[in-house]
Order: sequence, then C-alpha cells, then structure tokens
Amino acid sequence: MKSYNQFSAASRREFMRTLSLGLGATLVGTSTIGGPLSWLEESSYGPATLDALQSRKQLGVALVGLGKYSTGQLAPALQQTRLCKLAGIVTGTTSKAAQWKKQYTIPDKNIYDYKTFDRIADNPDIDIIYIVLPVGLHAEYVERAARAGKHVICEKPMAPTAEECRRMIAAMQKSGKKFSIGYRLHFEPHHQEMMRLGQQQAYGPITKLTSDNGFRFGNDTPWRVDKELAGGGPLMDMGIYCVQGVIYTKGQLPVSVTAKLAPNPDPKGLFKEVEAGVNWQMQFADGAVADCRTSYAENMNSLLRAESSRGFLELQPAFGYGGINGRTSKGPMNLPNVPQQARQMDDFADCILNNKPTRVPGEMGLRDVQILQAIYRAAETGQKVSTKDIQQVLDKTNSR
Repeated sequence: MKSYNQFSAASRREFMRTLSLGLGATLVGTSTIGGPLSWLEESSYGPATLDALQSRKQLGVALVGLGKYSTGQLAPALQQTRLCKLAGIVTGTTSKAAQWKKQYTIPDKNIYDYKTFDRIADNPDIDIIYIVLPVGLHAEYVERAARAGKHVICEKPMAPTAEECRRMIAAMQKSGKKFSIGYRLHFEPHHQEMMRLGQQQAYGPITKLTSDNGFRFGNDTPWRVDKELAGGGPLMDMGIYCVQGVIYTKGQLPVSVTAKLAPNPDPKGLFKEVEAGVNWQMQFADGAVADCRTSYAENMNSLLRAESSRGFLELQPAFGYGGINGRTSKGPMNLPNVPQQARQMDDFADCILNNKPTRVPGEMGLRDVQILQAIYRAAETGQKVSTKDIQQVLDKTNSR
C-alpha cells in the first residue's frame, strides 16, 4: 500500500472525497448535522492519519465513568469516529458494565472497575483513556492513567485547583504520552468562525464581549453541588464555557477580573456547599471588557457575543451539543452543526498518530482553572483580582 507521501496532492484530495462519500452512508445523520466525515477534509491531518485511514487502523479508547456524558455523547460519538473507537470501559456499577458490554460488544478483558483500573497498563487494546469522572477525581485518575502509560483526555474543568492541574501535567510529561482537555468547541465550526473573525478583527478590534451559560439545576446529578466532587458550582461547570469563549474570540488573556455572587435561592438546601450563580467581568489590557453570567438557579440564553466598532458576531445558542446558531452584523453564519465529540476525539488521535501537539493541552486547562479561582477570589473579597500571572497559552486561529 502506498504511503501518504507517495500520493500527489490531487490524489490525496480524491482519496478524502471518496472516503467521505463511501463511508457517509454507514453513519446516522440528520439534516442539522454536517456530513459525518466533513471535518476530515477541513482539518490539517498529518501523513500518518492518511495511512491509518487507508488501513482502517483505529486507536482504542477507554471511557472512565459511565455517567450522562459518556452515555449520551461520547459513546455515540465513538460510533462516528474514524481514527479511534470505543475499546474499553471503567465503571463501578456492575449493571452498567453488563449493559455496555452487550450494547457495544466490549470483551470482558477490556472492562474494569476502579480497583482493577491500573491493570489497563497491560492492555494493548487501549491507547487512550478518557476521564469522565466528577472534577474532584480528575487528578487521581489522570495520574494513574499516566503511570499506566496511556494517552489521556480529561474532561473540563481540569481539576478543582491549579496545584492539582500542575501535578497532572507533570505526570503526563513524565509518561511521555499526549494529554488533552475535553474542550470540544475548539473543533466546532461556529466557534472556529468566532475565533477567526474575532482574532483577525474582521469588524475592528473587539471592545465588548458578553456571555452567559446556565440552567435550573434539579439535583439529577447530585455530585454537581458537592463541593469536594465538583470543586465549585455553576462557575466550574457552565461558566468555564464563557471564560473559554471570551478568550478565544478576543484572542487575548484577561489581565484582571471582578465578580459578585448571584442571590442564593436555597442556601440551606441545594446550594449549601456551592454558589447558585456568579456574575463577573474580565478586563483586558487594551480596555476591552467581557461581562459574563452563570447559574444553577436560572435557565440562561447560552450566549457568546462580541462587539466592535464596525459590527458584531454572536452565537446563540452557543454552547450546546447541537443546534448552535451564529450570526454577524452582516447576516447568518450558515455553518453546519457537526458531531462535536467525534471531531474532538479524532483530532486527538491525529495528534497521537503524527506526534504533534493538541490545540487544547493541559496547560490550557490549568489557565482556565487559574481564572476560575481568580473569579472566586474576586467574588469573596469584592476586590479586583489580577490574572497577569496565569498560564500564558492561547488557541490562535493559525495555531494548526
């Protein structure tokens, strides 16, 4: 079989076109979802990826934690990926193990619980471990995955504290394996367009940003309001999307933050350990500001908006798994909704296959946790808190 480098540019384009057409009929889609393999042509995949696609080689992924996100999003997405596949699971619930084994034809040797987790080191079927546990458990399992010698994706936020984030990064660096944070929206067309338009100042320098993200919490996932497991309330869970969106749209890091806790409707009940909501502002060196809100007590718009002297750009709804809608002062963005998690995981597999850096590394996860901690300090003290010493990492539109 010819290697990637033996194909002409035209041949490579034709291969990708044929691959997309040939495989598209085998994947489930709807009118609101872009072509299942459309991102293959849009991404700057490396030569080893083309070889893997031709040979149908896929990297094995083990999901650690089989809650709502794994069940409703990641496992279905792994039926659409081309560079990786669902190969194993880690769960403490026997009934879930049996259900997943049957549904996804997972062999017994690839099913683990939290006591047997470390044996995954000896399993060649598993290349990537995806940590989908409550935030307070991320550091432990990333470190254990690193010791097992596996590549790792960790869900956001990376950890409750910056200290834990640094420990996780150090463990992964020592292992020599790739480490990525589950920031799916960096691979989503509407958010990529916000990056492009904002960072290239298509409507002039951005002077004001607005973002909100939140929902009325019904205690269906109690760990979210357990301070030890969640690390905090809606700021950690939903507000991090606002922080991310503002930064990659502006293309700059904030220099300071101010914040205020929102009224708590149930201080002795649901929200006795974590905040019910937070309103905060991020200030930038050029004078621009970003006003943001998050809540577990209010259904919010899910908004990301940037304003400049010559126009605006906006996503609403901005942060969901599907149905993202974008417009600018010139009109609708008219971009497809794609399988976000499939695109994210295939990109990470491409990074592994070609030994190149991920655009959403652990250092970015650390940066965001530092900002979240600064927002909490600002809310607690009523003072402006500097963020000038946070991890200096950005996702620039020309970074890949």
